[in-house]
Amino acid sequence: MSEQSRPRQTRERLQHTFDEVNRHFGEMFPSLFGGGTARLELTGEEILDAGVQVFAQPPGKRNSSIHLLSGGEKALTAMSLVFSLFQLNPAPFCLLDEVDAPLDDTNTERFCALVKKMSGNSQFVFISHNKITMEIASQLIGVTMPEAGVSRVVAVDIEEAMKLADKAA
Repeated sequence: MSEQSRPRQTRERLQHTFDEVNRHFGEMFPSLFGGGTARLELTGEEILDAGVQVFAQPPGKRNSSIHLLSGGEKALTAMSLVFSLFQLNPAPFCLLDEVDAPLDDTNTERFCALVKKMSGNSQFVFISHNKITMEIASQLIGVTMPEAGVSRVVAVDIEEAMKLADKAA
C-alpha cells in the first residue's frame, strides 16, 4: 500500500464508522425517549482533525443546545450514543455503573427495555439502587455495610424470592 493511499483509506474508514454510529444514534435516541431526534455532526472540514457535536431534541422540546437538557435527558442521550457505538462491535459483556440514577420511572423502564433487548448478544453487569432496574436482573448481588468500615456481600436467589413473594400474596 502506498503512503498516499493510507490517509485516504483512513478518512474513508472513519467516515464510514461515523455514518454508522450516526445512523444507530438516530435510531436509538427515539427508542429511548419515546420520540424525538438526534444526530452527530462533524465540526471541521478535515475528518481526521474534526470534532463531533451532538444534537439531541427530545419529544416536545425545542432546545438549541444539549446543555439545556435535564440531567435525565443528558443521561439518556449519553446512553443512546454509547449504545450506538456498542452496536458497531458488541463486546461479550458491558458494565454500567448507576447510569439509571438520574432517570425517572418512565425513562428507567425504557432503559431497562433496551438492556433486555441488547442482552441477547451481550451480558450486562450493572450497579444500581433503582428497584425497577434491579427487577430485570437474572442474578442480584448486594453489598451492605452493617457497621462502619465492614462490607458484606449478600446474594439474592431471584427464583426463591419470587416463590416467597407468591406465597405471601
